[in-house]
Amino acid sequence: MMVTNELLANAVTTASIVLAGRNSIHTWWTGIIGCLLFGVVFYEAQLYADVALQCFFLATSLFGWWQWSRGAHGQVLPVTRGGKRLFVWAALCGGLATGIYGTLLHRYTNAYAPFWDSAILVFSIIAQIYLMQRRIETWLLWLLVNTLAVPLYASRELHLTAFLYAGYWVNAIVSWRLWRHLAAIPAKT
Repeated sequence: MMVTNELLANAVTTASIVLAGRNSIHTWWTGIIGCLLFGVVFYEAQLYADVALQCFFLATSLFGWWQWSRGAHGQVLPVTRGGKRLFVWAALCGGLATGIYGTLLHRYTNAYAPFWDSAILVFSIIAQIYLMQRRIETWLLWLLVNTLAVPLYASRELHLTAFLYAGYWVNAIVSWRLWRHLAAIPAKT
């Protein structure tokens, strides 16, 4: 059953990630379905930080869907840059939060690789916030997350998921380049 859930979760989530990279609003509803499926997969693999992350993704996907369709003042939300200062601040906060959450998982659960899992959780949250705001830097954060996720998921015998996260790494590079181009083009109203 776990393999079937993993296959379905990956298929739907892959569609959502590709749609996000292509700046399509359909990333959000497909992402919601993928979150529900991955919540089950990660629970079965004892990756509890990833289960919590799927709950976060579910809520933010609903908000992201609304935000991308409404934008600021009823206009379509444009692709923008967050800036270096904001990015450094996010990285520092992410490192601190990873340490705190990893310590909690280590002390109070039977979590596998609690600090590694926590880093994926924390930096995915930051990347998702950047994605909801259509910030180019989201793709740099997804590169980090995917780099951490591949070996973790492989170590839990989630080989398909690890393989696809390697593909998501490539998608993040392609998407980063596309979004840099989109940020140079004025948004349509």
